Amino acid sequence: MVHSPQSDALSDVFDQVEVRGLMTGGFAVRGSWTSHGTIRRPLKLVALVAGSARIVVDGPGGPIGPVELGPGDVVLLNHRTHLEIRGGVGDGPPAEFVPDARFDSMALAAADLSTDDVLVGGWIQVNPAGQALFRTALPGLVHVRASAPPAARLATLVAQLFREASSGRLGSAFAIRQNAQLILLEVLRAYLEQERPPVGWFRLLADEPLAPALRLMHDHPGRSWGLAELARAAGMSRTTFAERFRSVAGIPPLAYLSRWRMLLAQRALRDPDVRVGALAAELGYGSESAFSTAFKRAVGVSPAHWRRRSSEQTGDAPAPAIAAG
Repeated sequence: MVHSPQSDALSDVFDQVEVRGLMTGGFAVRGSWTSHGTIRRPLKLVALVAGSARIVVDGPGGPIGPVELGPGDVVLLNHRTHLEIRGGVGDGPPAEFVPDARFDSMALAAADLSTDDVLVGGWIQVNPAGQALFRTALPGLVHVRASAPPAARLATLVAQLFREASSGRLGSAFAIRQNAQLILLEVLRAYLEQERPPVGWFRLLADEPLAPALRLMHDHPGRSWGLAELARAAGMSRTTFAERFRSVAGIPPLAYLSRWRMLLAQRALRDPDVRVGALAAELGYGSESAFSTAFKRAVGVSPAHWRRRSSEQTGDAPAPAIAAG
């Protein structure tokens, strides 16, 4: 089977940062309403199943919004600290609404999709390297409209998520997790087609001319790649390739390769059976000490320290992204 190089690269990264979608709440409400609160997770998803709503968020860099949401729209919030959503119409002040901390399938099952505003929310769990990567690669708020051509599947996935959340059927929790991950994937795909990502990882994934070289680095990270080989794979001169890569990724090609190796290393070191010396050789380092020096320079701690810390923590430790920008 032939795969798209860009989507394969995205799959590579998803695997390494251990993406897991978790939907944590949902509600149906009619009339004028508002809901607000602190965002406690780095990557939050909000999907509007029916009705309309306006969302404002705050965080590093200041407030964003209001953003108008329509049925099937999804918002991905990247390291925001506060969220406010308003919806409905009616006289008088809006009712303050506090959603449950978990799905209430009975309440959602009673929703009238023709009259109610219905939202579901959750978050994307990734490992520490993934948190750092997403933080630098995406803006604070990514809004994907279900009506936009690149998001053709999104409304279907949101509807399916709602059906699972409101059914309480056997296996619904598993189905909700799978749908949440697919929604994230569609949000990122649509974002890459709708918007021009900032310099960094996402723009690199979306750059078709550089895709063959990126594929080589991802498939064979331990090989001692030269600039000439990578440029030849992309059908460019060395100078053109180096300039284009830096302008898209924010870093030179071989610096990207080094960061990709470090991302692989961080994931691998969480396995207590992986020997540091063998990992160093697999990733193209001439010795364990050379690998350890490179790892400490990139991550800030030694491989042994990283392994101990990873076994103790649940995903809050800082880590470098694989591309600047």
